[in-house]
This record gives sequence, C-alpha cells and structure tokens, in this order.
Amino acid sequence: MTDTPSTAVVMAQYFTRAGIGHLFGYPGDPNIELLESARREGIEMILGRREGTAAFMAEAYGMLTGRPGLCVSTLGPGSTSLVNGVANAYLDRVPMLAISGQIGTRLEPFFTHQVIDHNRLYAPITKWATRMVPEAAGTIMRKALRVATAERPGPVHITTNGNLLSQPATDAAIHLPPSQPLQWPQMFASDASAVTSLRRLEQARRPIVLTGISALRSDASAALVAFAETIGCPVVVSPMAKGVFPEDHALYAGTIDMACNKIVWDFLATADLIVAAGFDAVELIKPWALSAPVIHIDSTPNTDQIYFAELEIVAHVPSALQAIAGSYRGEAKWAERDVAAHRERLRQAYYHGRTAGKLNPPGGVGAVKGACPPDTSVTTDVGSHKLLVGQGWRAKRPKSLLMANGLSSMGFSLPAAITAKLLHRDRPVVCTIGDGGFAMVQGELQLASSLGLGIVVVVFCDNSLNRIELKQIVRSYPSVLTRIESTDLERLASAMDCDGVRVDDERSLHATLCGASGRTRPLVVEARIDPAQYLSQF
Repeated sequence: MTDTPSTAVVMAQYFTRAGIGHLFGYPGDPNIELLESARREGIEMILGRREGTAAFMAEAYGMLTGRPGLCVSTLGPGSTSLVNGVANAYLDRVPMLAISGQIGTRLEPFFTHQVIDHNRLYAPITKWATRMVPEAAGTIMRKALRVATAERPGPVHITTNGNLLSQPATDAAIHLPPSQPLQWPQMFASDASAVTSLRRLEQARRPIVLTGISALRSDASAALVAFAETIGCPVVVSPMAKGVFPEDHALYAGTIDMACNKIVWDFLATADLIVAAGFDAVELIKPWALSAPVIHIDSTPNTDQIYFAELEIVAHVPSALQAIAGSYRGEAKWAERDVAAHRERLRQAYYHGRTAGKLNPPGGVGAVKGACPPDTSVTTDVGSHKLLVGQGWRAKRPKSLLMANGLSSMGFSLPAAITAKLLHRDRPVVCTIGDGGFAMVQGELQLASSLGLGIVVVVFCDNSLNRIELKQIVRSYPSVLTRIESTDLERLASAMDCDGVRVDDERSLHATLCGASGRTRPLVVEARIDPAQYLSQF
C-alpha cells in the first residue's frame, strides 16, 4: 500500500480547495474513480439528463460564482455531446473545467470504438485542451484553474484515461494559484493614458459609456455609477452585463442589441465620445457603425478590433474608472431630462404594435416582472423573447439576470435556472424560455423536481422558431422548418412531477406568478402569446 493519493483524489482535492461545490455531468466507465473521489470530498453531484445541459448548468455556476463550473462526461458520444455547452462558455467568457473520460492508454493509439481525439475536438472552443497524467497531476490542475479564470476567462478541457485515475499521483501537492490580480485604486493616476482620457472627457460635449461583461466580472458597479455621476453621462449596457449599472438609475440608457435596438444605436450615434468600459464586443449582434472616437478601458487590449479605439487603457476596470473620475474637474455633460426622454422613446417603441385582447410578448415580460419580488433571479433563453427580456427587464443588481449571448445557444435558461436555485434556495428563480428552446431541454424538469427546486418556468408559446420565421416573412417566403407542433405543457409538467398551468392573457399570467412563492417543486406556465407584435419590435 502507498500513502500517495491517486490522480483522481488529487483532482477532487483541487476542486474543493478552489471552492467548487457542485459537479454537473453524466457518468461513464472512465470517470468512476473521479466521481467517487469527488463524492468523498463532499462535492454535490447533479445528474443532467444529457451532457450538453450539464455543461449549461456548469456555465451558470461559473457566471454566478466566478469560480470554474465543473462538468463531466464519458468518452465518445458523451464527449461530443458536451461540446455545445463548452463552446457556449467559451464565447460567454465563463470559467469552466470540462472533463471527459477516455479509453485506456494501452488501447487508445489504435482502438476505434468510441475513440475521439479530444484535444483536436476541444482546442478551438477552449482556452486549453490537455490530458491528465499522474506524473503532473497537481501541475495540470493548477494550470487548468489559472487558465480558466485568467482574463478573459473560459473553459479548459481535460481528458482522463480511465486506467490513469486510480494510479498514484507523483505530483500531488495542492497549491492554488491566485485567481485575481492585485488591484491598485490609484493606479496610473498621473499616467499619460489617464491624462489623455481626462482631456478627451473635458472636451467632449456628449460622451456615453458602453459597458459589458468585463465590468461585471470585475465588480465595477460602484465605480461605474460614480464615474457616470461625476461625468454626467448616460450608460448603455450589454445584455449579459445587465444589472452592472442599476437600471432604475436616472443615467441608465438601455441595453444594446436587444429589442428596439435601432433606438439604442441611434442614441449612441449622438455621442461625440464613447467610453467602452469593460465592454466585450462578443455580444454585438449588429456591426459597429459609430463614428465617434472610442476610449477602450478593459483588462485586455482591444485585440478584436470590432471597433477602432484610438486610446486603450489596459487595467483593472474599476480602478481605471476611479482614477479618471477622481481627477475629473469638468461639468456634468448631460441633463438627466435628455436621458429620460430617450428612455421614454425606447419604452414607447417597446410597447408599439400591441394586439388588443391578446397576450402580447412585451406584456408577458411585464407581467412576469410585475409579479416577481425584487430579489428574483431570472434566466432567459435564446429567441425573440430573449430580446424583449434583455431590453424590458429592469435589473437592479449584478448577476440577477442570466443569459447566453456569445454563442447564444438555445436551451440554456432552464439548466441555468436549476443552478441558480441550487446556489440560492431562498431566492425566487424564474426561467423564461420559448417553446423551441424548451423542447430541447424539457427533460431537465424532472431533475428540478427531484431536487425540490421550486423554480417557475414561463414558456412563451407561439408554435414557431420566431426569429427565423420573421426573416422568412420579410422575404415573402413560406414558413419552412420554423413551425412547431403544439404541446400540452400542463400534462407534460404533471408527467415530470411538476405543476402546470396555461394562460393566455397578462392578468392570468401575473396572478399565477404572484401565487408562486414558497414552492417546493417546479411550476411550468404555458403562456400562449400572440407573436404579431414581434414584427414591430425587430
């Protein structure tokens, strides 16, 4: 017998030392040792109904905690099924450890059954794709954690050959790398970049801040508010960063590239200076067409070049904003009434085109919003309803609304809601999803029920893949591959040990959600919407 821990034990110990408390996955022979080691470390195991949704759950874990979400699959089809969720985390800039089992090392060089080259498969959609070996177990885990959390964060994929996990790890020391850099609140206070930024701000008449997920990751909310109030300039946010700037603030100016996006882009076009503060262009749906000069403030350089920035400040975002605002001596640039007038134009456009007597999509979002307590966490899926939630939901705190907007994969919001409720059982959680996305992941309802998670799932049903059907309509094409058969979601919910209800007007939807507090099992709301208003929104 040896006292040297196994490779699987070392991996599991790294998980817990890094504060990772949940594992989402689907088991297979090669990872039995890893699962048992994780169980003994006290990690809670969540069995997704397929690997892709398990990866979505892990992504939501990374979004909410800042720690890498952990997802595990078996070899072959398990590893290929995991791909979509990993790619989602890659473009959403979310830290993740994705682990796939593999056939034993003796057979791998020549055997073909269920053998996929994981490194080639995952290299384009991860920050690092590697394989575990006992001789370097500790070093590999240390690097995996650091790479996953370093700016910009993202997934790391590790292949685990089944015969290696039980072997002694000769590199077994647990040394956690720092996950956050040191922060200097007064950094570059006299630096040329700060001086130039101040001069530009002083000369500008109508500057606008555009902020995003890098600001969210760096907890820049307080610095953003102070900066906006000091300069007196409005703030436009990206969809995944909703709440990083409180949306009940007088200087909040909307969300970019969601519903009524032309109103927001036209507003940005009035600026004579754009301050891109922690804004990641991965969320842009429309091409950048602004002519105003840009100051780029981020933890990474402007390597994407989606927009041209003549000045780049590569720094901790809150510290940079604090340093600039702290030295600003000019006057407020905007009158709050002008920002309020813009928000009113946006509101009117948002509700334009309502069909009387129907459950209109914006009205549905408003009914959900009006019925939910202030501490509610909301997840939204991909589709026409996402654009409405992205614009119409007023987020007052960071991470209160979760969406995937980099890869924008359908089926994200239900797995994400499960994770949100797992992490905050005392907080109401509402999932908004279209009937198309719901059809992809509805099997996870039974998982939510088995875990006693009283989430509310509002399914916007129009029997259509609406985003694509709208484009067919505009071109006078018939609806091809965009119509979905109607499903009785009340009966489906019952079969999944959930409660179900059908509504077709705002009052019924609002009343249903008002009575949904304190639940111990999921409630599925089949919201029969009239999609006609979507034509006005987009």
